Amino acid sequence: MTITNAPASDRNPTAPLPDRNRPLRHEAHHLTPEEVAHFDEHGYVILRGRIRGPLLEKLQAASTRWIADGHALDDEQAGNGDYDFATRPSGRVLFRINYLHDKHEPASLELLGSPEVLGIAESLAGPDFVPTYESRVFKNTGDGAPIDWHQDAVHPRTDRIFNVDVYLDASRKGAGSLRVAPGSQKQVVDVCALQDEYGWDAPGVVQTELEPGDVLVHDVMLVHGSEATLANALRRTVYYEFRSAQQILAEGPWDAAFVDQRLRLVALGLDEWRRQHPGSDGFAWNVSSEFAPRMSDDRDAELRVAHGVHSPGSYCSAGSVATKPTGRPV
Repeated sequence: MTITNAPASDRNPTAPLPDRNRPLRHEAHHLTPEEVAHFDEHGYVILRGRIRGPLLEKLQAASTRWIADGHALDDEQAGNGDYDFATRPSGRVLFRINYLHDKHEPASLELLGSPEVLGIAESLAGPDFVPTYESRVFKNTGDGAPIDWHQDAVHPRTDRIFNVDVYLDASRKGAGSLRVAPGSQKQVVDVCALQDEYGWDAPGVVQTELEPGDVLVHDVMLVHGSEATLANALRRTVYYEFRSAQQILAEGPWDAAFVDQRLRLVALGLDEWRRQHPGSDGFAWNVSSEFAPRMSDDRDAELRVAHGVHSPGSYCSAGSVATKPTGRPV
């Protein structure tokens, strides 16, 4: 199968993106027109050295403590189900931590409220961007298990939905670095057939290399994965997913209450960034008045907003693969 030049009848064309009616300011933390064009055409863009200095160091230290907290759990049912384990060749391992903001490390909120992250979000989702997921995924030293080809979420493509991937460690070719299939985000891909026919060497696939502090922004329908390695070094990545409020309300899978709760996280992130950077200009949030969040007095409760439902993707391991998006996420 070819994922970059599928027959027109098999494609899921990208509809024109909504006009947000408010042009973006051309500031350093926004994406350039060339970066946006690269994202739209190829499904990803790499931003070198986006997160630097003390914030990167704080995220690395926080990540070390998150991993230690997960390993300290009495069993896998503890920790509110936020710590995901899997059976790897190296044994039973922790590989994912969800809902970062209530894990007692303010660096996750500082990152969310940073101009470097919110500038990306506004550039691609417009001023009414919503942070819909936050997690930290890692491969521990010696855990070289593959992450099979997949698409994170399948949706009608009326708007951009994307992940901001902040790399805390180097990711190298030949050591299980992420492979991406440019252009594959424009259609639903049968990843089982892709894996069977090509393995890791499908036509046009790019193997990325990233340094600590680099950011990879990828469309949630971009086909991506990483092959197995024998001696994988520690690799930690923070993932923030963003969607526009308008897209969520039109297509789900969440409602207006979820949008409001999630936008409160942006307000808390902006507050944390200002606290860590006194006297510095932060991100100028242009959220529409209709979506401006209503904050509560319970900060701790604000930090964890459970998803409840999800937008399923295309995974071979899931046992069934979506072949066509519908008017709502499938």
